[in-house]
Amino acid sequence: MINLASLRGTINQVDEELLQLVIKRWELVKELQQNYGISTDSLFTKMIDLAKKDKDDQMTETIDQLLREFTHSNINVENKAVKQQRALLYSREYQKEDTIVTVNGERIGDGNPHFIIGPCAVESEQQVREVAEVLAQKGVKLLRGGAYKPRTSPYDFQGLGNEGLEILSRVAREQNMAVITEIMSVNQIERALPLVDVIQVGARNMQNFSLLKELGRLDKPILLKRGLAATIEEFKFAAEYILSEGNKQVILCERGIRTYETATRNTLDISAVPILKQETHLPVIVDVTHSTGRKDLLIPTTKAALAVGADGIMAEVHPDPAIALSDSKQQMNLSEFEEFHQKIQDYLNKHQNEVVYS
Repeated sequence: MINLASLRGTINQVDEELLQLVIKRWELVKELQQNYGISTDSLFTKMIDLAKKDKDDQMTETIDQLLREFTHSNINVENKAVKQQRALLYSREYQKEDTIVTVNGERIGDGNPHFIIGPCAVESEQQVREVAEVLAQKGVKLLRGGAYKPRTSPYDFQGLGNEGLEILSRVAREQNMAVITEIMSVNQIERALPLVDVIQVGARNMQNFSLLKELGRLDKPILLKRGLAATIEEFKFAAEYILSEGNKQVILCERGIRTYETATRNTLDISAVPILKQETHLPVIVDVTHSTGRKDLLIPTTKAALAVGADGIMAEVHPDPAIALSDSKQQMNLSEFEEFHQKIQDYLNKHQNEVVYS
């Protein structure tokens, strides 16, 4: 009769040998996939078929279970290898150094804060000129304004269209400012190209993939806004659509997402800024106007955005918000903008060494 202790010892020895073989096989599978891109599933299946020959049902079931476990481990190793080989263009794995997008001398992403300011919508040449003159006096070089306005209601003001583009461009050139405005569809691109310095993709168009692809074929900076309820991953993949077509000049814009909260227009996802800065090499700005919808929150949210590493701030200004044709409650008037500008400059001067830009 076989001694029980001896039998257990033999089994333990076999288990140890199996463990070492499994470890060795894992290393070989990993090397085979990484160096040659070859799957081992077919080879292993043939070996198992031979091993199962003339075995009883219990042994066959055990071997089948082993096959499933090995196949599962193979898939994990191979998926990881494929992921490493195909680094996404927005990722730090693909490019470690920060991308800097230069617009009118402003190097967005260079570690300094930049400001994109202007009216929500272009309403008249006089309105845009009043705002632009004040902005230029404060050193703002990036003028925003909506010529095409996607509105929730079809009966709300939809913008001046081509006329608005011409007004925005004309006033901006007079004040040595660059134009940033939203394009809503592919058929608007040709008309806008000579008049616009940065094309904005609005939140509602973040997953307009045909538009993203077309913008990816241009040699012009694109400011991509996060969708109303888009996850950070969906936001990054939207940027990938543009990058994959060859356009590397992409600026990400956190503009708040829709939640259950009603105290603000949207909920500013401030944590998205450091996440995007860590996981992508693209510049990240924050639209403090659309994310809050409240003028009383623009200064504290701007400070917060800059403190966590935002490369820039977008905000809205109107000569007389009370009569604005869109978003009247959230736009600063000219004196409110001057106060905003002064307090943010004071903040930057005071906390210059504390603000995180990378």
